Amino acid sequence: MALVMMTMGCSKQQTTGLDLTNLDTTAVAQNDFYQYACGGWMEKNPLTAEYSRYGSFDVVREENNNRLNELIGSIAKDQHPQGSIEQKIGDLYNMAMDTARRDTEGVEAVRPALDELWAVQDRAELSALLGKSMHYGIWGMYVDADEMNSTMNILKECQGGFALGEKEYYVDEDEETLRIRNAYVKHVANMFRLFGFDDAEAKAQTVLRLETRLAKAAKDNVQLRDPQANYNKMSIAELKTLVPEVDWDAFFQAMEIHTDSLSVGQIEHLKEAGKMLAEEPLEDLKVLFTHQTIQGASSALTSEIYAESFDFWGRTLSGKEEPKPLWKRAVGVVNGTLGEAVGQMYVAKYFPAENKERMLQLVKNLQVALRERIDAQEWMSDETRAKAHEKLAAFVVKIGYPDKWRDYTALQIDPKLTYFENLMRAAKFEQDYSLSFLDKPVDKQQWYMTPQTVNAYYNPSSNEICFPAGILQYPFFDMQADDAFNYGAIGVVIGHEMTHGFDDQGAQFDKDGNLNMWWTEEDFARFQERTKVMADFFDGIEVAPGVHANGRFTLGENIADHGGLEISHRAFLNAQRAADKPLQTVDGFTPDQRFFLAYANVWAGNIRPEEILNLTKSDPHSLGRWRVNGALPHIDAWYEAWNVTEESPMYVAPDKRVRVW
Repeated sequence: MALVMMTMGCSKQQTTGLDLTNLDTTAVAQNDFYQYACGGWMEKNPLTAEYSRYGSFDVVREENNNRLNELIGSIAKDQHPQGSIEQKIGDLYNMAMDTARRDTEGVEAVRPALDELWAVQDRAELSALLGKSMHYGIWGMYVDADEMNSTMNILKECQGGFALGEKEYYVDEDEETLRIRNAYVKHVANMFRLFGFDDAEAKAQTVLRLETRLAKAAKDNVQLRDPQANYNKMSIAELKTLVPEVDWDAFFQAMEIHTDSLSVGQIEHLKEAGKMLAEEPLEDLKVLFTHQTIQGASSALTSEIYAESFDFWGRTLSGKEEPKPLWKRAVGVVNGTLGEAVGQMYVAKYFPAENKERMLQLVKNLQVALRERIDAQEWMSDETRAKAHEKLAAFVVKIGYPDKWRDYTALQIDPKLTYFENLMRAAKFEQDYSLSFLDKPVDKQQWYMTPQTVNAYYNPSSNEICFPAGILQYPFFDMQADDAFNYGAIGVVIGHEMTHGFDDQGAQFDKDGNLNMWWTEEDFARFQERTKVMADFFDGIEVAPGVHANGRFTLGENIADHGGLEISHRAFLNAQRAADKPLQTVDGFTPDQRFFLAYANVWAGNIRPEEILNLTKSDPHSLGRWRVNGALPHIDAWYEAWNVTEESPMYVAPDKRVRVW
């Protein structure tokens, strides 16, 4: 297939896109490429009190926050017709900013929910309340595409009920985990006191005991990465047999839905949750669900409650020194509640049509390069290779913003009600929206990120890659920059998302998005052997004294980084071969060197020690430093570009490097 050339589409002078002040030229590139490429950036961008980690993504988010605050704030200054999208945006923003009103109202807005919970007399009533309320949960229920029939939506269940999120926080006994667990118990007790409950310490111990019971039955993050093991479709009759302790008729009636089947994600956890409902004292269960209610409400009530919540979740867990400014929190709430409405305004002002066109050209070039990379894999049979080509050709590409915007007519924002009550309305609106797709065909036009989001995604069930407008700006994308920069930055991001279709999880989904093994048995075994090299390599990285990365947890993202680099670099070379005037050395850096510098600058950042430990437990992405220093030693072209030899501490022998995609 002929290469689709990326054209500038602009008469302005082309630049390298690189900011040379980002470099630390006192470092040796071949010994610590991250420090060399990003050390200057790290010195220029020290952590501020509100951040536990601050990097290139956050720089763009800050810019977007300012843009959104200008858009939303200008709307909030004026009165608008009731029911208009401007009225909803403006009133919600103003309520989020009004801490004085929340301090005066106290916790009374939450009383009706708590009174309803404490009025429960038996487990049948509790089953109904679990189905009705969005506050409580020892599991999650949501609607999404059926992995075995990707054209249809199905009800899905997933493990939950333990607020710390990662089971390791409940079972590990190392000094840092014990510190966090003890601080968590104190925090839970403080929250009970702020809501006027007696015996706060005893209640906090009850919460820890019940959450620990649920966490011990849960799968860890590595086990959750197995799509086959976490798909268990069954009829409602089978669910009733599996977990007879729950009155499922009452539960689903309270949810206001009817369905014949669902997919249970984690069977053992769900069974344990059912046993817990039957075995634990009803009063103890009420304590757990009270805790879930008041934790969920903490950001919508008094300044004192918010400060207590931040003290644990922000300061203790992540190392932040101060919460985000109130205006940023307000923008975040509006963005999270009326995201596509705000996004429609955002793209109209900040996303030129030519940006979308150039991205489409880039994606086409990357698809060509990935096709060539697939053909280059000698370990893959022709049968599997043909299926891989089919999957690549079937990719759905979404760039910038959706073609169809979401309707927010049914969401009513009423400033006469409390802020908490309006947020509960918004949560109910969101739940109703999700449930409206139950047992219906999947909407292929639906987006799973808002246009202003600084991120991107691959969705295996729809075999789609999506790049919102929010990420299509510097340092990821620059309309005036040359190919070395854009292929090294946004090109690798594109290749990363494409590779997710062929990582250890995505490779199990076929071209139509079904969980269907399209590999030959021998090829998939060879694929797993090669990806194990990546997992083992990252397992060996010490991210903090005595703390190693989790190579199996981060495997999918590390494979995607590897593939993104290989694919985008090949596309860059293709573009150079086809160009009338190939790029030359500028500022002492060859085009290949600039490619890798642009890539590294995407992951420039500073991070607190507490957040290193937190993210190592909770984030499937490797830390920024290791997305550079862990990824590049497996890329042959990096060695050639930077003359990396065996004397380098980053050197990995060719036969030890990852060889996939």
